[in-house]
Amino acid sequence: MEIPADYGVVLVTTANKQEAETIANALVEAQLAACVSLLPIHSIYAWQGEIYKEYEWQLLIKTDLALFSTLEAKIRELHSYEVSEIIALPIVAGSQAYLQWISQQVKP
Repeated sequence: MEIPADYGVVLVTTANKQEAETIANALVEAQLAACVSLLPIHSIYAWQGEIYKEYEWQLLIKTDLALFSTLEAKIRELHSYEVSEIIALPIVAGSQAYLQWISQQVKP
């Protein structure tokens, strides 16, 4: 099955569950995402010369990557981090029914 290059998953981490839910709700309500899954994670990262170990929330945002600029702007508007993780990964394979559902939920 040929997958349109537009579908993808955008990864975003947040400091807490409330912020994750706020961003997820805003993206789905604005039809910038079909679905956002939230997962608690433990991150180890370098920031300004220090190593940090923090509990964060990972957002898995299913969307049409043609809307990435608008989606990114909405995330930045709501996000508390100085430098937010906002990384887009293309979907290279998926069930036709699920991909069609994404296209019905996400609107330019």
